Amino acid sequence: MTSGILTNVHRSATRLHEAGYMDDVTMRDFDALRLPPLRDYSPEDIKTIRAKSKVSQAVFAAHLNVKTSTVAAWEQGVKKPSGPAVKILDLVERKGLEVLW
Repeated sequence: MTSGILTNVHRSATRLHEAGYMDDVTMRDFDALRLPPLRDYSPEDIKTIRAKSKVSQAVFAAHLNVKTSTVAAWEQGVKKPSGPAVKILDLVERKGLEVLW
C-alpha cells in the first residue's frame, strides 16, 4: 500500500506530465515509486504457489527458468529466491502460472 503523501505526489506529477512540464522518462520514475514492495517468500509459500499450479518441481522450475534443484532448495529453506525470481513468484502467485506462457 502506498502512503497518502506518495499518492498526492504522484497525482501532482501526473498533472505536470499531462500539462507538458514533465517528460515521459521522469514520469516513469514517479510511476516506479508506486510499485508495491515484494514480500519474502517462505519455503511453505513457495510450496503452496507450486501446489496451487498443480505442477512438479521440475515443471515449475522450467516455467521460472531456474534449475529444479533451485526450486527444491527454496522449498527446503536452503536458499531464498531473490531479485527477478521474487518478482516472478509474485506474478505467479497473483495471476497463476499461465502468466508465464
